[in-house]
Amino acid sequence: MPEIDTDAFLRDLHELRTIGRFKTGVHRPTYSPQDMQARRWLMDRLESCGLEASIDGVGTVLGRHRGPGPHLLVGSHIESQNEAGWLDGALGVVAGVALARAGLPVDVCAFADEEGHFDVGFLGSRSAIGEVSEAEIDRARNRSDGTPLREALAQAGLAGLPRMRLDPARYRGFLEMHIEQGTQLERAGLHLGIVTGIVAIWQWRIVIEGQQDHAGGTTMAERRDAGLTAVRLLAAIDAAFPRVCGERSTWTTGRITLDPGAPSIIPGRAEVLFQFRDVSAEVLERMEAELRALIRESNRRERCPAVLVAVSRAVPALCDPALMRALSEAAEALCPGGWQAMPSGAGHDAQNMARVMPSAMLFVPSIGGISHHWAEDTHEADLALGVRVLGDAARRILAS
Repeated sequence: MPEIDTDAFLRDLHELRTIGRFKTGVHRPTYSPQDMQARRWLMDRLESCGLEASIDGVGTVLGRHRGPGPHLLVGSHIESQNEAGWLDGALGVVAGVALARAGLPVDVCAFADEEGHFDVGFLGSRSAIGEVSEAEIDRARNRSDGTPLREALAQAGLAGLPRMRLDPARYRGFLEMHIEQGTQLERAGLHLGIVTGIVAIWQWRIVIEGQQDHAGGTTMAERRDAGLTAVRLLAAIDAAFPRVCGERSTWTTGRITLDPGAPSIIPGRAEVLFQFRDVSAEVLERMEAELRALIRESNRRERCPAVLVAVSRAVPALCDPALMRALSEAAEALCPGGWQAMPSGAGHDAQNMARVMPSAMLFVPSIGGISHHWAEDTHEADLALGVRVLGDAARRILAS
């Protein structure tokens, strides 16, 4: 079997980088002209590698191997966050192209809208496993400007195309190569991460009701300030969570909205969007129990009652042990002692593939841990090593 052509792999990455270039990164929001140009570019690349390329009704591109199996599915996504990095997602797709070019029997996919520009959530990969209804597409809107998804699909020339449905029986599994989007590997001086699992994100809305009133005429003793209650509650959460969280748990206050939001009016209502993440369901449940206890304690002490509303509760996706073993063996063969097992703190299409077939992920370091920003980057030596390890692991899986 031919070796992975790392020079061609790097050339492809840099060529894709020119589509929607923004500073040293890219700007390719889903279904934008730049995104659709990138999808056409990818289809040409897939055909040049001997694959049968197609695009479906939500924009997912699939390159299908024409020969007999067994097969692997390899890929990620190629749209970007706004004014963001050149490797997030694109790395995994171009790595799949490199494996196909080397003659490995792989199908290569670029799932649509992993970055969530539309409010369906993992539109391409969830659609490919049959989890997105037509009604959900009808309701979906762009998170930034409210454009209906149907309208965006029509403008992109995708209206009326059938949606792809993957056949899990075709595949030994799914592999996704990705940048770490963190600093663990870089700080440890390591070059590869074998992902053990992808975190689940539990999202919440905390609504606090106070009393809107005049900022000058209402004494401090009389006030029911929803904003101050929100701040004190969030400080209590941040102080308490380290006692119940896991080693790699994270929690984030994504938005605080005060109503009416004027400088001379005491806020009568506060709404907080809050999330926490972990790869362990047990840890997530422990964090939820602590959050609920802190809400109860706030309601005992404060004059502004808080209500906790669950927005979403995903399930952690554990990576397949056999695929992880193949990646670990390949990493040790090509970079002895230069890798570690680690969880993914971000969500990826692999978590949806894991629901229907064995799935695993390979990380390469992110310089400075930067991602979702145009300064995102990875050393080319790490990129080349990563795709060689991915190819070696794919051979091991296909031969087993």
